[in-house]
Amino acid sequence: MNDLSPPATSLPFTEQLTAFYTYMRSERQLSIHTQTNYARDLEKFQSFCAAKSLSELQQLNPNHIRMAVAQLHRDGLGGKSLQRWLSSVRSFFQFCIRRSWIKNNVADGIAAPKSPKALPKTLDADQAAQFVQVEGDDFINKRDRALVELIYSSGLRLAEAVSLNLNDIDWGDAMLTVTGKGNKTRTLPVGSLALSALNHWLAARKLYTQDDEQALFTTHRGQRISHRAVQMRLQQLSIKQGMDNPVHPHMLRHSFASHMLESSGDLRLVQELLGHANISTTQVYTHLDFQHLAKVYDKAHPRAGRKTDGDDEL
Repeated sequence: MNDLSPPATSLPFTEQLTAFYTYMRSERQLSIHTQTNYARDLEKFQSFCAAKSLSELQQLNPNHIRMAVAQLHRDGLGGKSLQRWLSSVRSFFQFCIRRSWIKNNVADGIAAPKSPKALPKTLDADQAAQFVQVEGDDFINKRDRALVELIYSSGLRLAEAVSLNLNDIDWGDAMLTVTGKGNKTRTLPVGSLALSALNHWLAARKLYTQDDEQALFTTHRGQRISHRAVQMRLQQLSIKQGMDNPVHPHMLRHSFASHMLESSGDLRLVQELLGHANISTTQVYTHLDFQHLAKVYDKAHPRAGRKTDGDDEL
């Protein structure tokens, strides 16, 4: 296989793997890069089998594959690399089935651990305050100030902010009715600074918007503002406000959640404000570490069966 060496004779499945490598090179005509990846993955598999004294393909069962995945994960192999490793092993077994060397693909149905999701960046409290303090008294500045103040004040998703109507605001109670994912509604408090910015915005909005338009945030043409327009405005505001990195709506929502959690320590409250169906989503979203989550679980679940340090409930 060009510059690829055949598997060492001290490792199991030598003949079968040599045939598989020939098949990849001659019949499938895979690139040398892909062949090298297959060889690297299958060498790991061979080493595992040798350590477990598994010398025949017929000895293998799904539990061996799970054990190998767990071992590679402990050795530091990430989720994506493990998925590729499993794909290589499955391809080899499928080749062996076609050659009638084995009957079943024992790697089918086995999943690799998921890689942790990359969390969005967050603003600290000072950076958030710097970003939302949009100066200027024209139509655009008043709208943008009200928009970013409200997103940060109530932790809104982009789609939620864009879909807001005038009658969604309860001015007397300073509350906001939001329609989130799955058409589920929730009621959120609105901060005083956001209310003030909204009041100034509505005065400017009247000059460009027809009375029958119900959208809270509109363009110069009197139409509901689009998702893309909001994203572009926040990119431009990031430069105008002197931010180190571009700020997008999700970053404001994430910052809201993080700051609320830091101040209150109330995970259930933050979950409700964000509109998350599962508390595990909130845990990932707000950078909670496992120890804090375990503490919340101990306090919240009546049959946690773990040591608790108080009876307070979330």
